[in-house]
Amino acid sequence: MRLDRALADAAAAAGLDISRSRISQIIAGGAVTGPRNATLAPAQKVRAGDCYRLLLPQEAGPLPGPEPIPLSVLFEDEDLIVIDKPPGMVVHPAPGAERGTLVNALLAHCGEGLRNVGDPARPGIVHRLDKDTSGLLVAAKTEAAYDGLAAQFAAHTVERCYLALLWGAPDRANPRLAGIDGVSFGPSGEIRVETGIGRHRTDRKRMSVSPSGKRAVTYMKVRERFGPAEHPICSLVECRLETGRTHQIRVHASHIGHALIGDQVYGRNRIPSRTLQPEIRTALLNFSRQALLAAKLGFQHPVSGRK
Repeated sequence: MRLDRALADAAAAAGLDISRSRISQIIAGGAVTGPRNATLAPAQKVRAGDCYRLLLPQEAGPLPGPEPIPLSVLFEDEDLIVIDKPPGMVVHPAPGAERGTLVNALLAHCGEGLRNVGDPARPGIVHRLDKDTSGLLVAAKTEAAYDGLAAQFAAHTVERCYLALLWGAPDRANPRLAGIDGVSFGPSGEIRVETGIGRHRTDRKRMSVSPSGKRAVTYMKVRERFGPAEHPICSLVECRLETGRTHQIRVHASHIGHALIGDQVYGRNRIPSRTLQPEIRTALLNFSRQALLAAKLGFQHPVSGRK
């Protein structure tokens, strides 16, 4: 029997009203895992004894409303707005974060006309930053701007540069780094990381490096090292994205053994050298979010055409 039909029959037997076509969409969206954690397709055949886990989408909630939340606006015209997003702010409402989001703030700032731009549940939003990542984010105020910006993000023509603080310092001369799958080196000193990134096999809230995941490419360049020259405590690293996968920089930094300082999901606890000044050591250990800033955002204005 086909997987989509088998799951639809099993759902019906469990008293769930989910159509076979909806099951197919959920499978195509990657929300079904199988016995061998392989990439699944609706038409593939199932076998007796196979076990599948189906992650049902959340029920759609009420549409977000305006909230008078202060915004740091770096640029705005009649078509779009560029925000310096603070850490701790969720971009759009989601289960557990229905209020206080950037979307709520944008609705209050831009007016009710924003509701007609893009997805009603996240009007104006064409890309996202993690809750605890700070920095530049552009939102559309008109349908023309939304379509134009979305096309540029889909074509990977948007320039995105991040600054990150990593534990230790990636070193091109280190044979360990050169031996990691997906790592190569560019002519201008950058470290290139290319892997697949997909949902973690057991923790669906996390992402992980996976051969069956979506292609992800990150370029990293160390700008400054801190601590002893032979064994730096941490480093300031410039990260450029060729693709834009969920948690991409955080996953790739962890993959090469230099997780972001403060990353509670992909980081590893490090004990900084006791020779450091006490206030610096305390700051490193107590930093409560990933040290990641969206520092540069370059795109072609979708209406005027200017860079």
